[in-house]
Amino acid sequence: MTTVLDQVRAFVGRLAPEAVCDDCIAERLGLSVRQHANHKTRELAGSGGFLRAKGPCSLCGETKLVIARS
Repeated sequence: MTTVLDQVRAFVGRLAPEAVCDDCIAERLGLSVRQHANHKTRELAGSGGFLRAKGPCSLCGETKLVIARS
C-alpha cells in the first residue's frame, strides 16, 4: 500500500527540479486536507535532496512555501 508520504515524494520527484506548493500537492493528489500535504513536505525537507523554501510554484505560479527535489 502506498502511503501519503510516498505519494508526495513521488509527485515532487516527477516535477524535479521544479518546485511545487502544498496547495497544489493537495489538489493534484486529491488530499482532503492541505495540512496533510504540509506535514509530509516538512517531513521530506532536508532529506534525500528535498529542499523547502519560499519561491514560485511551478503549477500555480504563486510565490509561497514550496518544495523541490534537486
